[in-house]
Amino acid sequence: MTVTPEQLRDLASRAEALTAEVRALCVGAQNGTPEPGHLTTARQAAEWLARGAADLELAAEDLARLQTPPCAFRWGVCPEHGNTLSSKAGVSECRVCRRTWTYNRLDQPCGEPVTWRVIDRAGTETQMCDGHVLGARAAAGGATFARLDAPIGQP
Repeated sequence: MTVTPEQLRDLASRAEALTAEVRALCVGAQNGTPEPGHLTTARQAAEWLARGAADLELAAEDLARLQTPPCAFRWGVCPEHGNTLSSKAGVSECRVCRRTWTYNRLDQPCGEPVTWRVIDRAGTETQMCDGHVLGARAAAGGATFARLDAPIGQP
């Protein structure tokens, strides 16, 4: 059986609903009296459910990232700021956010997850990551940019 990010998100949603239900039950059962031990245990279970829901969301994100093909550009960029890297002595740094990589990222294939579909004026489609799309927006006049996770017909 193949697990999908959607299945994990559904489980997370159900765990969040159970968390809310258990918390509401505890509030309703307490009625201003000192909290009995079983309510303390139920509240603790609600916290475990909440942590489980958060972990399932993270697992869904991780799985989606693993299933997304990597950006195939032959040079790296800052994932947040695009073509803002400088390299010195084998270490790359973004000139905007100062994030560093312990290798010369400019000389390595990008590898960031593909998030955009770009179609130039000639109709050629290229898929690229967030960082590379920043440079493409500045250089590719007349191109169409669409996020891969956007509904069809929406940028």
